[in-house]
Amino acid sequence: MLYQQPDALSLPGITAIVKHYGVCCWNKSANLEVGMGEQTPRYHRIADDLRGQIERGELEPGQQLKTEFELVEQYAASRNTVRLALRRLTDEGLIIAGQGRGSFVRRRLTPAVWDWSVLESRERHQSASNGDQWASIVAESGRQPRQEVQVSIRRPPADVAQKLRLDPETELTVVRERVRIVDQDPYALADSYFPEELVRGTPLMLPEDVAAPGGILASIGLVQVRYEDEITVRMPTRAETEKLSLPSATPVAVHSRTGYDKDDRPLRVMITVLPGDRHVIRYDVAAD
Repeated sequence: MLYQQPDALSLPGITAIVKHYGVCCWNKSANLEVGMGEQTPRYHRIADDLRGQIERGELEPGQQLKTEFELVEQYAASRNTVRLALRRLTDEGLIIAGQGRGSFVRRRLTPAVWDWSVLESRERHQSASNGDQWASIVAESGRQPRQEVQVSIRRPPADVAQKLRLDPETELTVVRERVRIVDQDPYALADSYFPEELVRGTPLMLPEDVAAPGGILASIGLVQVRYEDEITVRMPTRAETEKLSLPSATPVAVHSRTGYDKDDRPLRVMITVLPGDRHVIRYDVAAD
C-alpha cells in the first residue's frame, strides 16, 4: 500500500490513518513525534519529557507525579508504555515509587564530604568533645550526628578473619555495628571487628557511643600506626537497603580499613557502607 508524505496530509487525513491503523503520528499534549518508522522506543520519549521537567525544576523533589491513568491520557500511550517510562526514571534514580501511592520525584540528600587523607589521624583523634571522630566531623559541618550502636561477640566472616589473622572456626571478634545518622537520615553503616582477646573488658564492649582522646584503641594501649584500605562499589544487599532506606538503583561504596600496630599486628577491621547518593570522598595524594 502506498502512503503520502506526512507534509502532504491534512490533519483530518492524519486522524483517519490513526483511527484506521492505530498508528500515532503526533501527540500534541506531550509534544512528542512518533511514527511507524521511529527508532526511539516511545517510552524513552515519555521518560525524556518527564526527566526534562525534573531537571528544569518543574517537578520538584518530593512532588508526586501524575497517576498512571493521567499519564496514559497525557501521552496517548498504553499503560504498559507509561510503566516502562516510569521504570526507566526509577532505574536512573530520579523518581521513587511509593507503595500504593504512585511515583514521586526523589528527594536529594545533602552530601557528606569526607577527607580520607586525614580520616582517623591521631591529630584529629585528640579531640573527642563531639563523640567519636565521625561525629566530630559531621558536627563541624553544622549538621546533627547520631549513631545507633549494637555490640556482639561472634565468629568473624572469612574475609575479616583473614585480615585479622584469626581462625574463623575457633577465635572470636567483638563487633560494633553502627547506623550513622545525619539530620535524621541514615547515611552510612559502619561495622568494626576487633579480636576479642584484645578488647575484652574495655569500653569497646559497651553498646553506646564511646570516644577518647587519641582513639579508644590508643587509650587501652593498642596504637594503630598505619591503615590498609580497600574500596569496592556494588549494589546494596536487602538488609543494607532497609537499614539505610535506600531508593531503587542506589549503588554503595564499601570502604574496608584494617589498622595495624607498630609490630604489623592487625588490631581492627572497619567496614563502612556508603550510599552513592549522599557521600563525597576526597583524597590528598602526594605525587612523590
